[in-house]
Amino acid sequence: MNMIKRLTGKIGLSLYFSLAVFIIFLITVLITGILVYLLMVFGVLNERIIQDFKVLTFITLIACIMIGTVTSGLASRRMLKSIRTFIDATNQLAGGDFTTRLRLNNPPEFKILSANFNRMADELGGIEILRTDFINNFSHEFRTPIVSIKGFAEILKDDELSKEERNEYLDIVIEESTRLAALASNVLSLSKVEAQTILTGREPFNVGEQIRQCVLLLHPKMEKKHISITANVQDYEVPGNKEMLNQVWLNLLDNAIKFTPEHGEIEVSMRQAEDKIEITFRDNGAGISAAALPRVFDKFYQQDTSHSPAGNGLGLTIVRKITELHGGTVTCDSVPLQGTTFTLLLPASKKLPSTK
Repeated sequence: MNMIKRLTGKIGLSLYFSLAVFIIFLITVLITGILVYLLMVFGVLNERIIQDFKVLTFITLIACIMIGTVTSGLASRRMLKSIRTFIDATNQLAGGDFTTRLRLNNPPEFKILSANFNRMADELGGIEILRTDFINNFSHEFRTPIVSIKGFAEILKDDELSKEERNEYLDIVIEESTRLAALASNVLSLSKVEAQTILTGREPFNVGEQIRQCVLLLHPKMEKKHISITANVQDYEVPGNKEMLNQVWLNLLDNAIKFTPEHGEIEVSMRQAEDKIEITFRDNGAGISAAALPRVFDKFYQQDTSHSPAGNGLGLTIVRKITELHGGTVTCDSVPLQGTTFTLLLPASKKLPSTK
């Protein structure tokens, strides 16, 4: 079907220009013929000139050249109008006007050109919005801890501060420094995974055991908030980048801990879903609003605009990119005041025998 469309397009464009050349030639011949006939009627061309083949040929040739040039010039203005329109549109697009659109209908190839141009303008406009949004959010996230550190560092110069006040301000400086370091680390991680189009370092490993290790690693954080966790995780061998997927589990678990209230519950489960493994992370936190749900994987997006919870809105973006690199998908479902569920589907390999 695509081959037929391409063939039809090529024939259509060739036919269009062939007809244009034929019409120009026909108009030139007709006008030249009429002109020669009128010259003969009015006696400008006498019988001697008509009988002289060379003179008549020369006069006819000159007439054809002059008439053909004028006819081609007039016809080409219409033919080249579409090309000039396209050139003007590309200049506007290059100048940053992503609202520029083309409306060319003839020949059929120009209609296809218009559709492709408009799609490109849409994509570039979307990229520009994302770029601007990224810069604005990054500036905010990066500037806030720096301003905070600077402010409290100036306060700490006051010799009259009590030991308690000094320790309190030092804790804030340490916390903001940690936040700044985490931001730099996450931006670097995101840059690395976004630059990858082919997954490297792929090897089969026990994903169930890896998730259990992540749970143990973050257990102190859960104990601090008295959060209970249920981990129904089996041993499955999955081909992938072990280090990258470890970052996915840590990000999702840390995210669940962050938004789960004290004495809350977190559940991690795993099951076979046809030819894939379904891994679910569920918490009973405050949940995500319906308006915010479509944006949870966007860079720097945080539902709490005050940015009070620790974090910088890059963790879930990294999770999605790594999951997609592994040929999987990640989705988020949430009910306000009831909790949030993240579900990952990864290509399955095989279930390993239990080591218990």
